[in-house]
Amino acid sequence: MGIPLALAAIGVLMCLAFALLPGRGGSAESAAPAAAGSAAPGAAGSAGATESSVPASSGVPTGATPSAAAPSVTGPAPSATGTPPSSGSPTPRPATTASPTATTPVPATPSPPAAASGTGAAPAAASPAGRIKPGTSYQGVATSYDAADGNGACSFGPSGDLMVAAMNHTDYESSRACGASVLVRAANGVGITVRIVNECPLPCAPGQLDLSHEAFAKLAELSVGRLPITWTVLSPGTAPDTMSIRYKSGSSQWWCGIQVIGHRNPVAALEVRTATGWRQLARTDYNYFLSPDGGGCGGPIRVTDVYGEHLTVDGIAVKPDIAQPTRVQFARH
Repeated sequence: MGIPLALAAIGVLMCLAFALLPGRGGSAESAAPAAAGSAAPGAAGSAGATESSVPASSGVPTGATPSAAAPSVTGPAPSATGTPPSSGSPTPRPATTASPTATTPVPATPSPPAAASGTGAAPAAASPAGRIKPGTSYQGVATSYDAADGNGACSFGPSGDLMVAAMNHTDYESSRACGASVLVRAANGVGITVRIVNECPLPCAPGQLDLSHEAFAKLAELSVGRLPITWTVLSPGTAPDTMSIRYKSGSSQWWCGIQVIGHRNPVAALEVRTATGWRQLARTDYNYFLSPDGGGCGGPIRVTDVYGEHLTVDGIAVKPDIAQPTRVQFARH
């Protein structure tokens, strides 16, 4: 009985062993596919994102999340990149630090100096002085003429004294030289002061002064004929206390000519007040400023000298050929 039982037991064990071997192989195979199925989809999803993400992105949040996350990051970046130009966002701040270095050229304040020099030059360019400027010495030659009563092209009328002169055509500059007081010096050092009341026509050369006989005689004998000189425009202390305004004969509210008399410094410009503001009048060779349409005639007048000083006068009625005194005079320089 013992032998058969032992054999039976061995048989049972062998059956169990055979039964177990196929069970293990089946679990290994089934586990492998399961692992492949779980791992492969993940791998396929990252490696072949086109296949699995296409359906996934159409409805699965996983596909949408990455794409939404990326825009949200790139979105701020562009707005920062767009912001720098206007506000200088974090990204440009480094550039802003560099921009100070770029700004350094700007703060190098060449601009202000440039502007300042420009402004300095502008006044010079816009200087009211014409060809003959105060404080400048000019060289030329003196000749002489019979000044008669001292009247001339400047239309001032007879002069109280005959220490007068005619300015050469070029420097006369359409009567801008009229009324100027000029210090004239000869080579021997003798100097006289004359007032410009006339024009010396061509061929009088630039720098030339045609003095009255009386004035020339104080420098040299009239027989000398031509005398080398230097001359300078002055701002005299002997001018009248106030200057006067005179309207030309024939002036009315429809047309007028205006002249300044007894001014200390040469007159550079004359303006009249109209409904639209100050209007500068054109100057004639005979030293009147004309308003061809009557604009401003009888209204306020603003006179500017070669130093840039403005004097405004009003209450001057249109009374032709009458010198009407004002209450103003240019400052002495």
